[in-house]
This record gives sequence, C-alpha cells and structure tokens, in this order.
Amino acid sequence: MDKFIVSARKYRPQNFSTVIGQSHITTTLKNAIGNNQLAHAFLFCGPRGVGKTTCARILAKTINCQKRTKDGEACNTCVSCVSFDNGSSLNIHELDAASNNSVDDIRTLVEQVRFAPQAGDYKVYIVDEVHMLSAAAFNAFLKTLEEPPPYAIFILATTEKHKILPTILSRCQIFDFKRITINDTVTHLQDICQKEGINAEKPALHIIAQKSEGALRDSLSILDKIVSFSGGEVTYNSVLEHLNILDEDYFFTLLGYMQQQQMAEALLLFDSINKKGFEGDSFLDGFAEFIRNLMVSKDSKAAALLNVVDDFKEKYISTSSQINAGWFVAALNIISEAASGYKLSRNKKLFVELVLIKLCYLQQAIEITVSSTDTIKKKIIDKQSSLSFRNLVPIKIKDNSTATNISQSPPAPSSATLKIKKTVQPDVLQEKEKIIPPTI
Repeated sequence: MDKFIVSARKYRPQNFSTVIGQSHITTTLKNAIGNNQLAHAFLFCGPRGVGKTTCARILAKTINCQKRTKDGEACNTCVSCVSFDNGSSLNIHELDAASNNSVDDIRTLVEQVRFAPQAGDYKVYIVDEVHMLSAAAFNAFLKTLEEPPPYAIFILATTEKHKILPTILSRCQIFDFKRITINDTVTHLQDICQKEGINAEKPALHIIAQKSEGALRDSLSILDKIVSFSGGEVTYNSVLEHLNILDEDYFFTLLGYMQQQQMAEALLLFDSINKKGFEGDSFLDGFAEFIRNLMVSKDSKAAALLNVVDDFKEKYISTSSQINAGWFVAALNIISEAASGYKLSRNKKLFVELVLIKLCYLQQAIEITVSSTDTIKKKIIDKQSSLSFRNLVPIKIKDNSTATNISQSPPAPSSATLKIKKTVQPDVLQEKEKIIPPTI
C-alpha cells in the first residue's frame, strides 16, 4: 500500500510556469535569471499558503540547473535538479526562524556562508518566518546580508513584513505575493480532482475556494478532508455539512419573512438553524455577507464583486431589485453593531433574536421615518411660504394728521428764540474781529 501524501505536497509546483496566481513574480524572477541580473537577497512576503516557500525552492533549483530551458525554467532531469527534488542537495539550506531565532543560530548560518559550493554555482539560504528572529539575531545578520560572497543568495520569507527591521528591508529585493483568486483556486482544484479521479461538483469547489480565503494550501487541505469524509465524491451538500456553512436558501427564506414582517416565522427559522449547531456569531456573519452580496447585485457595474456560486447569481440579482437600497444599509448597520456586542452578551440566543425582531420591523420603521420627515419638510415649506415677501401687505396710515408732511415749511421761531439769537450774535462778531486780522 502506497503511503498517502497530502495534495499540498504531492502537487507542489516544480517550475515557475506551474505556480498558481503569482505571474508577476515568476516572470520577474525568470527574466532576472535570463539576463544575469540576480540580486543577492530577496524578501518574499504575503499571506499564508500562496507560494512563498515554493517559489524560493524553485528559484534555488533553477539557478543551479545545468540545462536550463530558453524561457528560464529548470530542466528537472539534470543531477542538480534531481538532487533538489530528492532533498539531498547541498546547495540549499532552510532555516525555520520560528524555532531557530536566537543570535547563535544566525551566527552558525553566517559561518556556513564562508564555504563555497562543491557543485553548482550558488548556495541558497532560505530563512522562513524571518520576522520571528530576535533583535540581536537581526543585527548579527546585517553585515553578511549586505555583502555576501558572490556564490551566496539569501531568500527570506515572512507573513508579517511590518515586523522586519528597516535595515533588513533596505538590503533585500522585496516581492509581495497576493492572495489566489477564487477562479484560479477552482480551476486548480478541478485539475487535481481530474488527476485523482474524484467526482467533484463545481459549486462545491467554489465553496472550498471561498472558505480558503485566497490560501491555496488551505483549499487543498480542505479538499483532502472532504474526500475522506464523503468517500471520494465532493458534492455541494457534503461541503456545506463538513465546513459547517449555512446554505444560502435559509438566508433567502429569512429575508422573505423580514420583508413581510413575519416575526414568528423568522424566529422559528433561526431556532431550527441554532439546533443544527450553528452559533449566533457565524449566523450573523453569514447573514451580513448575504446582505452585502444583495447590495452589490443592485448595480450591474459591481456584479464582478459578487463571489457566489453561479447557480445563485440570478437569484441574487432578482431579489435585490425588489428591495430598496436604504433597507440594506440600515440592516448592515444593525448587524455590524450586533456582531461587535455579541461576545459581551450573556444570553446569546436572545441577543440574536432581538436583532431579528429589529430587522423584521425595519421596513416599517423606515416608512415611519420617511413619512415623518416629509411632514416636517412640508411644515417648513408652508412656514417659509407664509413669510414670503410676495405676501407682505403695505401698512396704511389712517390718521393723516400724525404723519409728517415733508413739503411743509418748518415752524416759525418763537419770540424767546429770537431774543437768544440777538444777544448771542454781537459777541460772536466781536470774537471774529479779534481772531481774523483785517484785510489790507
């Protein structure tokens, strides 16, 4: 009986051309090898399971290959390539920095760098999880990393680039690996199922790709588990059952109850879901993603963001067209607030039921808010129209005797006023004669 090998190891890429979803990196590395412009230090960073260590091993094998192809690939047949595949090559050294992170481990590595390769052109040192090195280990590594021997190449791999010292980053050529897309993951899983003779439904593989969140290694591990669980056949229902994922039909049914304000039916449906072993937080997360997909479906331009099984796309589009976007926004706000407060609640089932009650009467609350807003606006408009200048009435003065007539002459001065003027005027003339000299 042959020994079982997990799919992630059995189908590990052996050439740059077989690496999934990282063409921007593999093309750069092949061109660097072909143009003899290879750097002495590389930093491969990105999420888990996207091919960082795999590309590092392929690079180490390719630069030592004795019969490289014209497009910069390893031949996989020469002595050097065979020794790399068998794990017996002396030109590649791997260090797990998660468990060998002390300064003594790095000093031992630096001592090995002094010895030239016995066969081949380069000695490649792969340091995995390099962010786990201690500060003293990083400092001991700086000088060798900056000026290594011409035959030494360092490849550092990490999932947490921000934890690496800037002095290390400045000495490396940095390559950022991206997550594998759902379509690329599904295509790769289909190829493996075809090679292994596994009958797999495409919607089931799509769910596996979604669950892996862009990590190809995780998707292969999930595939191995489901094949063992279902006896060599991968179906949509078996994937949902094994991964404890709630079928989207439940969410469509629940949404219908909410739109019709059928609170009792919605609570009974959640009770049946809860009895199947689904926790409240996973239910809220799944329903939030469901609402998000419906909101995306309302705009044809954003349809590419709809990461659901093809069989459900038409249902999403038709359902979203019947519901107002304001309801989706309000529902997402309620669910997001509930998700943050779920862990602090004592009675978690009651907490989720209260959220469902709010969602059942959300449409009614929106209608009341809109009607009250319209009423307030109407009152404001009516008040403004009553204060309009067009409706102002000119004031009419009934008693004409009180009004001042501008055309009338001012009243004649009294006798007392004339006496004051006569007494004051001579004195004023005398003062003028004193101040103003006579004209010659």
